[in-house]
Amino acid sequence: MRHAIELTGAARPRLTLELTESLLMGDLDASIAMLHRLRELGMGISIDDFGTGYSSLSYLRRFPLDELKIDRSFMGEVPHNDRDCAILSAIVYMAHGLGLRVVCEGVESAEQLGFLRQIGCDSYQGYYFSPPVPADEFEHKLCLGQTPA
Repeated sequence: MRHAIELTGAARPRLTLELTESLLMGDLDASIAMLHRLRELGMGISIDDFGTGYSSLSYLRRFPLDELKIDRSFMGEVPHNDRDCAILSAIVYMAHGLGLRVVCEGVESAEQLGFLRQIGCDSYQGYYFSPPVPADEFEHKLCLGQTPA
């Protein structure tokens, strides 16, 4: 990994490794040590699909993280369901309190985007912006200066 980073010059903030909660939970001490080594290489660390696996809040203070990606399942009926809104608001507030950036997956409407902006979510993903795009099509559109959608 170190060789690839040195060869390409890719480093934070351009390179963020996304890991799922379940991947890190096997051997916590080994996972923590590995994450520290990756950060020393200049990589950002993101927990993907936050809230769907173990979701132990205790590991958030032990792992050297930069970002939480909130799973799309939490979008539910946002902004029309008070419970869904409360959960998202709490996650964003907690993550920011820990110095983490927050990405919310599953944004499908302008109303949802407005709510996420209101609670201070840092970044967003979802069909509202673009459906998944094959890599070659994305590269072609990027070269043309077009958005992927």
